[in-house]
Amino acid sequence: MRPLIRFHAMKNIILSASVFALLLVVVGCAKKTPVANSPRAVDTAPVAQAPDRAPAATKQAPTRAANTGPVKQVAQAPAAKQMPQAVRDSLNQKLARLEDALFDYDKSTIRTDASTALKDDVGVIRDILSSYPSQKLLIEGHADERGSQEYNLALGDRRARAAEDFLASMGIPNNQLTLISYGKERPVCTDETESCWQRNRRAHMTAAQ
Repeated sequence: MRPLIRFHAMKNIILSASVFALLLVVVGCAKKTPVANSPRAVDTAPVAQAPDRAPAATKQAPTRAANTGPVKQVAQAPAAKQMPQAVRDSLNQKLARLEDALFDYDKSTIRTDASTALKDDVGVIRDILSSYPSQKLLIEGHADERGSQEYNLALGDRRARAAEDFLASMGIPNNQLTLISYGKERPVCTDETESCWQRNRRAHMTAAQ
């Protein structure tokens, strides 16, 4: 009988100890210091921020709006009017009546026969300029094959200018005359004779293009 009483007594003691321990745990949890707030909780207060600054205006090249209106066309110079072939043929016939002014070797002086030829040309030139007021005449200066190309170009230029000065003295306006020198590049003949060389030393007139 005693062992049974002791067993019940021990059971009561163990049960009481368990209840007491459970109470201690509950009381301890109630008094435990709260865990520190997480960084998220700390940062919940709004942080004052500087007001957004409007982006600085930057200069940009103005862009052309598409299809804002009709595009203004740039005026173009009218194409040069072509001379009708019949008129060109008539002009060439008159030009064929002009005589060349011939020069001595290495000279650009208007000699007697050149003066006579140019005087005869004046009437034809006046007729041409009267019939074709917008037309200019080109005076070509030429030389024979002797001498360097550079030298003969300069010599041909002097001969063309001498012919121009003579025609101007006869009343032909300079603004309707233009000059060019071909030197020895455009001979009328290629024989190595004095008569051929004489024909190449000339001032020749034609229609300016």
